[in-house]
Amino acid sequence: MSNFIDLCKRRQSCREFSSRPVEHEKLAQCIEAARLAPSACNSQPWSFVAVEDPQLVLEVAKCAQRLGINEYVSKAGAFIVVLEEHAVLMPQLRAMLDSQYFAKGDLGGAVVTICYAAEDLGLGSLIIGLYDREKLCSLLNIPIEKRFAGLIALGYPASDNVRPKQRKQMEEIARFV
Repeated sequence: MSNFIDLCKRRQSCREFSSRPVEHEKLAQCIEAARLAPSACNSQPWSFVAVEDPQLVLEVAKCAQRLGINEYVSKAGAFIVVLEEHAVLMPQLRAMLDSQYFAKGDLGGAVVTICYAAEDLGLGSLIIGLYDREKLCSLLNIPIEKRFAGLIALGYPASDNVRPKQRKQMEEIARFV
């Protein structure tokens, strides 16, 4: 495995996928990494739907192209849908907090873990925030009441170029005491 900071520097939102198909094993490895992500009380409030059938991949891409954006996901080789599941907290916490209190953070961790695992495997990733959830539910046989935590496009990048990261300076975001 590569140095983690180098992995963080390399990982970027892929906006140009090649036509090379994504291997099932690599999708499974991305989900395995997310399965191992930390979660409060080991609640693991997630499930995953990996979309690898080429026809379904095209249909999911269309769901992600609302308002004329995200045209580049048409060439994605696969998608992973991250769904929120019921979290089971320790009895002491359950008495004080809603069971889903920590779920959003846990799910965000699972989503980013998929993206870093993909990068480590040579895949590009793109977290998609705007999509037709109802159509995705229908296409993928997901109950309509299910909460989505993420839709991630995956595929081989068309280029090895890494764009310079535009990030705030450490002094602007961190305070050490």
